[in-house]
Amino acid sequence: MKKITLLLFVVAAGIFSSNAQTLKFGHINTSEAVALMSERDSAVVKLDTYRNELLEEMEAMQTEFNTKYNTYQQKAASWTQTVRESKEAELTEINQRLQQFQQSAQQDLAQMEQTLMMPIYQKAQEAINKVAKAKDLLYVFDLSAGTIVYKNDAVSIDILPDVKKELGIPAEKVAPTQLPQTTK
Repeated sequence: MKKITLLLFVVAAGIFSSNAQTLKFGHINTSEAVALMSERDSAVVKLDTYRNELLEEMEAMQTEFNTKYNTYQQKAASWTQTVRESKEAELTEINQRLQQFQQSAQQDLAQMEQTLMMPIYQKAQEAINKVAKAKDLLYVFDLSAGTIVYKNDAVSIDILPDVKKELGIPAEKVAPTQLPQTTK
């Protein structure tokens, strides 16, 4: 009986270990892959342009407020109560418009970023899926998420080079995080 149990255990362990050896895992830093994509560069340019337009408008509104506030401070003592109240209401209204514009601008910028970046992330994901299927990987871990505490490079395959190839990114192109660090 002990021999049969031992034999079954050895056979089961052999089957499990042979299956475990065929499991292949991969890893990639998705943020790095996306940072290398030319589409991201054009999206960043569009976002920066839009951000600068919003900042210019906000600065113009702030300048208008500051000018009227300075005028109010200089002349308030000589104005009648009615004029002073009118100018205070005007300053309050400009300040409220400025705050509303800031909130709207932040929301619009976030929406634009999502709109521009979503297709880029989808394209990267499609490339990752294609490479993972071609390499017959069971799982691909994203190192940019920061959830991997250990990876065995002998078992886990870095698929970034293949994803770069799939996306048409030159092999020699590296993300700023990959540049050699200079010591001072």
